[in-house]
Amino acid sequence: MNEALEQVILRHDTWRGRSRCFNGLPLSANHDSHRGGLGTGYRALDAALAQGGWPEASAIEVLSDSCGMGAMGLFLPAMERLSAQGRWQAFIAPPWTPYAPLLAARGIDTQQVLLVHPRSREDLLWSIEQSLRSTTCSAVFSWLGAGHYRYSELRKLQLAAAASDTLCVLFRPQQAAADSAPAGLRLQMREYRKVHILKQRGGRQGLDVDLAPEDELPHQPQLWELPAWPPAAAAGTALGAN
Repeated sequence: MNEALEQVILRHDTWRGRSRCFNGLPLSANHDSHRGGLGTGYRALDAALAQGGWPEASAIEVLSDSCGMGAMGLFLPAMERLSAQGRWQAFIAPPWTPYAPLLAARGIDTQQVLLVHPRSREDLLWSIEQSLRSTTCSAVFSWLGAGHYRYSELRKLQLAAAASDTLCVLFRPQQAAADSAPAGLRLQMREYRKVHILKQRGGRQGLDVDLAPEDELPHQPQLWELPAWPPAAAAGTALGAN
């Protein structure tokens, strides 16, 4: 084998499309030999994603006009499934404290939810990377705030996600769409119940995916209509301290 090609294949962030599980859980029901994601709980979204669900060994960026809390509805089904592992689900620099009764109503073990409040930009990036490398977290949700991040900083997080079996989600503002980013999947929440696939490794991009209400659990609370992040609050939190 060509030496340069071999080095690329051996990299932790090179997706080979051969894994048969994600986070120790079985693949999506609609997987084939190239699909190995954790089911999102939304049929249309699973069908549009290259791995048939949330990708393994990759960071996921979610871009939103608000602070990203409203987009948490995307991940509630995955969080419920990951609760079976008994590992932490870390919330790093969340703008508000997650509402425990809502999570519990969705079958998520709130005793596994770990809240981390970094005091600086450096602490924020360090906390994300260490959580991904620790093997004790099944999911890491991180709010990066409105500041600018160097490609090299984001690449460290991508490499940590690639070397882990942890669902890694980075919430960023819409203006970050104009910046180059190493995340394997970048999504935009631009309309109610509509996801725009800005970028995905190995799959189609530039797609709008409608999330059908029929995929929601009946009579269970959702996370689609939380208020936008007030600018004044943004300036006073560690999320915006860059």
